[in-house]
Amino acid sequence: MEEYADLVKQAVYEVEDLRAAIEYDEEFMGGAETFIDRLDSQIRKLHDSFTDGSYRFGEQDLPFMSIVRRVGPQLLPFKTLLVRINDTHTQGIENVQGNSD
Repeated sequence: MEEYADLVKQAVYEVEDLRAAIEYDEEFMGGAETFIDRLDSQIRKLHDSFTDGSYRFGEQDLPFMSIVRRVGPQLLPFKTLLVRINDTHTQGIENVQGNSD
């Protein structure tokens, strides 16, 4: 469970890095402006649920997957990390193998 929580924490940092990349190179990363605030909010809410102890595994996809499915890896370079977090959420820790990114 600790490793799973670390993946979520890593996703928080990746979103912060993406936001910095948008600010640095708006022309190349400008498309990310359309989803960064919503993605940030959803990842932080998930992270907060680990912190306050309210997190529960579930059968439904996490809310950020609607973004992940429609955005390519050029705008979302940590897409595989988010997919792994979601897979772990829906399938459980013992059923998900492989590297996060």
